[in-house]
Parts: sequence; C-alpha cells; structure tokens
Amino acid sequence: MIKKVHFEVGETAMTIMADEKYLKDAKDAIFDAREIIKAKIGDDPFFGATYEPYEESKKDEPLIRRMCGASVIAGVGPMAAVAGAVAAYALERIYAEGCRFAIFDNGGDIAMCADRDVLIGVYQDDPKFSDLALLIPASDGIRGICSSSGRIGPSVSFGVSSITTVFADDPVLADACATAVANNVKDTTRESVAEAAESINDMEGAKGCMILCGGIMASCGEVPELVPAKEGRATSMWLPFRA
Repeated sequence: MIKKVHFEVGETAMTIMADEKYLKDAKDAIFDAREIIKAKIGDDPFFGATYEPYEESKKDEPLIRRMCGASVIAGVGPMAAVAGAVAAYALERIYAEGCRFAIFDNGGDIAMCADRDVLIGVYQDDPKFSDLALLIPASDGIRGICSSSGRIGPSVSFGVSSITTVFADDPVLADACATAVANNVKDTTRESVAEAAESINDMEGAKGCMILCGGIMASCGEVPELVPAKEGRATSMWLPFRA
C-alpha cells in the first residue's frame, strides 16, 4: 500500500511517498546519508561552509564525491546539493530493492521514480502562477526535480526568483544546478530571467529548468508540461494523474 509520511531530523525535513514495506529502509538510508555528510564536515569543516566548487578526493565516500562533482558542474559549493543528495541516497536504497514508485521531497528538492504519471505541485508566491503543477510522465528510472528560491524557505540563494526548478536524472546534480541558476536571477527583468534560464545549458547533465519571477516565466531545455492544480499550493502535491 502506498503511504505518504513526513519526518524531520536535524536540518532534514523529508516527505516520502512509497509502498509501506519500503519506509523503514528509506528512513534508515536518510540517517546513513546524514552521517556520511556529517563525517565529511567533521573531517573538513570547509566542505560544509564554502560557496565555491569543491574538488573530490578518492578517499571520499561515493555520496560525497557526487556532491563535489555536482558543485564543480554548477559552480557552487557542495552543500548546495545536500538536500538532493540525502533524498537521492534514500531513494536509490529502495530502488535497488525493487521499488518503482517513490517520491522523496526534502524541502522542495525531489528524488523520484514513478511507473505512473504524477503531478508535482509548484510552490511559489506569485499569484499570477498560482495553482500550477508539473505533469511528470511515467518512467523506468530515477529523476531529480529540485528547486531554489530567493523568496521562500531557509536555504541560501543570491537571486530573487519566486522559484527556480531544475530537471535532471541525478537529483544531486539537479539540486546544485537549481541553486546556481537561481543565483543568476539578479532582478525581475525579462532579460535577467531569460539569461538565467539559459545558463542551464552550461551545466552538463542537467536537462532543463523553469523560472518564475516577478510575473515572468522562463524555461530552457526539457521541461514537463504545466497543468492546473485545483487543490492549491503545496510543497509537493502527489496526485494520481487522470486525463
């Protein structure tokens, strides 16, 4: 049976939607991912503080190397990918066990696999774009849908967008790139928003992005279809899609 649960530990605020039989392993994986990242910061506090790309070491755990690689591609610090990294680590644990429908939302950074169409709500503060959702088509693999905002939430952003969302097969990369693209939205002019969206083209592995800012929408690359979501705004809205 598919269940939706939410729990918080430290900085992690995770909502999970998956078959009940996978939930314990998913939660265990979240704790494991956090311990890996905490151990790295303990060894090198600079890893947890820098806003600059951080080169990986062969001695690092694979999850840390993925965060470092994403930081280099996106041009941001490795902790810009932390939420996506924790979500991806947990999803990949149960995906390896055979799970093919699960959504991990770590404060708006989503790692998912879905063997059916679903809607993901777009949470932002611009009334012009209220009640929108992304129609995510069924797929066999894992995908990342990660967002950054200069107006909503506690995460650091140097931009001014209501929301910037990046799509990639790797949720770790999607998270880092969402931060980078959002940082590029310097003002609410069409030129600034469009240039920021196009910056996704320089980030290898990212598939596309969408920006909502000051009543303007811009997108670049592969972006899912936007559809009305009558249920209203939510951090993430997971609805079985019915045509």
